[in-house]
Amino acid sequence: MDLFLRSWTALREAVAELPDEDFGRPSGCTGWLVRDLACHLIVDAQDVLITLVTPADTEPTRDALTYWDVTATPPTGEDPLDALTVRLAAAYGEPWLLKFHLDDVGSAAGRAARLADPGARVSTRDEVLTAGDFLMTYVMEWTLHHLDLIAHLPHVAGPPAEGLARSRGMLEDIAGAAFPKSFSDTDALLIGTGRRAPTDAEQTELGALAAELPFVLN
Repeated sequence: MDLFLRSWTALREAVAELPDEDFGRPSGCTGWLVRDLACHLIVDAQDVLITLVTPADTEPTRDALTYWDVTATPPTGEDPLDALTVRLAAAYGEPWLLKFHLDDVGSAAGRAARLADPGARVSTRDEVLTAGDFLMTYVMEWTLHHLDLIAHLPHVAGPPAEGLARSRGMLEDIAGAAFPKSFSDTDALLIGTGRRAPTDAEQTELGALAAELPFVLN
């Protein structure tokens, strides 16, 4: 719970502190501006709220690792839901409205997570997880999207170190292989999820793992 809250708070604070002009800059998500990413975070916060109040009485079918559908195809930005996010973000008109809604819904999602029983079973996407495992998937989500937020905004603080380390560990577990120790947690996540291509030197260090990249998490 603590790691979820630290990761989520850091991401929300980073968005809240952005000047208006930064909302029109590209993000690390293909086809999305920063304003589109901020809008997506509102939808994510709604997902947290909905899932935590959707109890399940059957055994878990997924955990924090198997929750993800893993593909090798990076998003193009042309998916209907991605396109809808762009239209929703544009409808806000002013960045302060996005900030206000993210703070409002995002704060509620944080409170719900703090109150949740980690062992309680919840349902989402026709699957059952414990609340603790569900929130741990969002540590990965928040961390990756924090990296997306700062992709073209070097003046903005990045995600917490502990969130980066845990997300790297989860990605390595999903991949069934470790990234080179010389890779920072940030580089392992960016390269591992296809957010940037490895350099020639990094490609060599990756060895056989390079042929399996990327691990795109959906």
